Amino acid sequence: MNTLVEVARTISPIGVYRMWQRNWTIFKKIFWLAIAPTFFEPFIYLLSLGIGLGLFVQKIEGMSYIQFLAPGLLASTVMFGASFETTYDSFVRMKYERTYDAVLATPLSIEDVIGGEVLWGATRGYLNALIFLIVIAAFSLVRSPTALLLIPLLFIFSLLFAVIGMTFTALVSNIALFNYYFTLFITPLFLFSGIFFPIEALPSWARTLAWFTPLYHIVIVCRNLVLGRLNESVLISALWVAVLSTILFLIPIALMKKRLIK
Repeated sequence: MNTLVEVARTISPIGVYRMWQRNWTIFKKIFWLAIAPTFFEPFIYLLSLGIGLGLFVQKIEGMSYIQFLAPGLLASTVMFGASFETTYDSFVRMKYERTYDAVLATPLSIEDVIGGEVLWGATRGYLNALIFLIVIAAFSLVRSPTALLLIPLLFIFSLLFAVIGMTFTALVSNIALFNYYFTLFITPLFLFSGIFFPIEALPSWARTLAWFTPLYHIVIVCRNLVLGRLNESVLISALWVAVLSTILFLIPIALMKKRLIK
């Protein structure tokens, strides 16, 4: 607890922004090369699963399968985009490119560097999600203007997975260990958070477990807002993610500080 208080006192919003700006400046040079796959991925998922598999699936909650699936996939783009950036990419910058060492030679502190990395990871997930939102809107799968509320919310959702990804990065010693992170954490979330089928189809213990996982709540918000349902579950889930993101934000910074100083 004392370490987290210390981090909170020493982190500089300007320093965090400068680290974010450094990553953004480099990213702009390869913007279209890096962002192009995020245009193709939605089409592949929607065509193969939504339209292809959807031909064999009955309506779910009064909607076609592609209408049920699209908002869930939108939620997953937040998770994958932020997770890849703050695991593999951050680890490469830290251990192989020695970017952190170089930046720490400037007036920026460790807290600024890692805070900026987390913010950048959230930005990458956010950009992916915005593109996916545009794609499903082009497919006429957005039913209501309430989907506009997702424009700010998607960044908060992405921030949570950026925090989780950076926390794992602070703990691993070998890049190969990220296979466990994606296989044992990300993949189960992807499959059992209500993206492909209603959670109500699962046993009661599984539904209870799902409630405590982050992607489940993001799926709820995305699906309801895309379909025009601004209800209590949306508010509860959005608040749950926002509070958890705030609580966990300082943890990867503290862990990475300990690792880099050591």
